[in-house]
Amino acid sequence: MFKHILLPTDGSPLSRKAVIRGVALAKALNAKVTGVFAAPPATPVVYRNNIPVAITTPEEHAQMIKETAEQYLDFIKRTAAEAGVPCEVLNMTSDYPADVILATADKNKCDLIVMATHGHRGLRSMLIGSETQKVLAHSTIPVLVHPFEAAQ
Repeated sequence: MFKHILLPTDGSPLSRKAVIRGVALAKALNAKVTGVFAAPPATPVVYRNNIPVAITTPEEHAQMIKETAEQYLDFIKRTAAEAGVPCEVLNMTSDYPADVILATADKNKCDLIVMATHGHRGLRSMLIGSETQKVLAHSTIPVLVHPFEAAQ
């Protein structure tokens, strides 16, 4: 059925859950996975959750981004290795993660994207927009969305 699954990550706990499920699916289907992280370009301003939190040199910011990407992508590599699933990871630079996800799926001939949604609802989802919603709206291949899990 599916032979090459794309696993985008933003490093969040929900994204890690989607990676775990995506790798398990790949193992069951004897498929391979490609993990991708789309980092913003380095700037003098460091942001967290769309809020400026620090000023640094672009070189220091680039190093922070590189270390973050390695951490997020290493999780995918380790999860795939533990399951015996072939894996490749890519660190891309872009202000538009959905575009990176779609282009990576196309370029690597992926036939399924497995990703998380963060469960934004109402006005917040309309204002912020969701990378998952953008991928769903523009993907030419199936997208399996790992749902938001509200605290019990």
